[in-house]
Amino acid sequence: MDRQTAAELARHARYGPKAPVAGERGAVVTSHPLATRAGLDVLREGGTAGDAALAAAATQLVVEPHMTAPTGGLALLYRDGRTGEASYLNGNVAAPLAPLPGFTGADLTTGRGVPVPGWWPAFRAAHERFGALPRARLLQAGIDLARDGFAVNPYLFGEMYARRAELGAHEQSREVFLPSGSLVGPGEILRQERVARTLERLRDDDMDYYLGDFASAFAAECGRGGGVITPADFEEYRAMWSAPLRGTYRGAEILAAAPPDDGGGQLIEALNLLELFDLPAWGPAHESVETLDLLVAVHNEVYYAPPRTASTDVEALLSKEHAARRVARLGTPPGPAAVPTPGTIHVTVVDEHRNIASLTHSHMASPWVNGLFAEGFQLSGGGSFFQRGMPWPGERATVYLAPNIVLRDGVPVVASGSPSVSLVACVLQNLVHLLDFGLPIEQVVALPRFGVRPHEPAAGWLPGVTLEHGFAPAVEREFRKRCTERGRWLKDLGPWHSLTGNFEAVTVDAGAGVLRSCADPRRNGAAGAY
Repeated sequence: MDRQTAAELARHARYGPKAPVAGERGAVVTSHPLATRAGLDVLREGGTAGDAALAAAATQLVVEPHMTAPTGGLALLYRDGRTGEASYLNGNVAAPLAPLPGFTGADLTTGRGVPVPGWWPAFRAAHERFGALPRARLLQAGIDLARDGFAVNPYLFGEMYARRAELGAHEQSREVFLPSGSLVGPGEILRQERVARTLERLRDDDMDYYLGDFASAFAAECGRGGGVITPADFEEYRAMWSAPLRGTYRGAEILAAAPPDDGGGQLIEALNLLELFDLPAWGPAHESVETLDLLVAVHNEVYYAPPRTASTDVEALLSKEHAARRVARLGTPPGPAAVPTPGTIHVTVVDEHRNIASLTHSHMASPWVNGLFAEGFQLSGGGSFFQRGMPWPGERATVYLAPNIVLRDGVPVVASGSPSVSLVACVLQNLVHLLDFGLPIEQVVALPRFGVRPHEPAAGWLPGVTLEHGFAPAVEREFRKRCTERGRWLKDLGPWHSLTGNFEAVTVDAGAGVLRSCADPRRNGAAGAY
């Protein structure tokens, strides 16, 4: 895209309600207008949904540096529109080959909290299987925006301001975020020349660079922070393909992320539980305390359960019989759990052949949490997911991601996903509003939500419920009363809070041949269709 177009789109990166879009050939929704445009441009040039999702993700490395980096992970759920075949690609972070004895939350701000990345191996693997355009084309928007710059939006500036000490402590971050000694302010141009060169080297030299200079720089910086990663960790890493998990909900088929990522399992388990109740008769959550209360109870029942790893008996967990047995547990307060910090983004794309890409990627931690940088990018703090259960050396972390596709009679009707600490809760609530109540996507994304894990500065992330403003007054009063009676921790978030997720969905009207989407008001995103 040209500089004038990029500048205009950057001005639309804002919080608040967004206009819905509709088209017949393709649709893209992301958390930044520049990423959405990069994906749409690729679709118009004949790229697949996979190409468009990868182009958008590569652009997000540049325009949302607080949320993602090639030092983190990338996961993709993809369905081929011609064959109906679906695949799940796990490019998430892994534990180092060397042990991390005594790992605790205190390590997350050091090199010990840095995991082995999978972003670039997964990007390559997805392109090799689903791409039609050259990989260089998919990286071009990101390279141009890194070199030419883009206007900082208030959300990005807020994250920069909150982490100004970490940004100011490293030469590579100072040259970008504090080039004259103070932060680049809202509306000012952020340029990332070093990032542009790194993306160009990935484009031109591919794994020779990634396993060579990139891995060496990464390992040296990780070691400077006390970590144990070496270039051998990069050599051993492989992107993993698997079949997605499958479930059903009131006659619809659900495709979702597969273990060791466990958000897909949580989603299907929760829908199994909800299927045992007559939600359509109760009404949507913003109007019915019974629906809200049940959604919270069902979500917490699956969210606070032990992580579903590759060795878990997933078939038993996802069975309808198991759902019927566990109904009696609903509402039981969750026990204490070690939990990671948030920081993720999502991309959903549907192309004219009805190929579908639902892609989640992230550095899987709070922004710039450790102050470590290599080749222009922050080192991920994604070792936060080791707190859920330390993987074996070289093994993948178990990450709760929930990219998903919903089909009726074998035909896709919804593709979606979400970032954030409350991503499973977000997807669950929004799918219920779409599938049970038939609400349009623009209304669905604007409805109030509950979230999980209130944050208290003195206590950290606590088991409990967060609640946005906007529920019917009688619903909110009764829900608060029930929370108090049950000893459930509740925290107000105000309206449209980013910690309740960011629902990035495309709905498919197969009969009319129309794709619809609407960006969530909780972040700076945009939807596009043609």
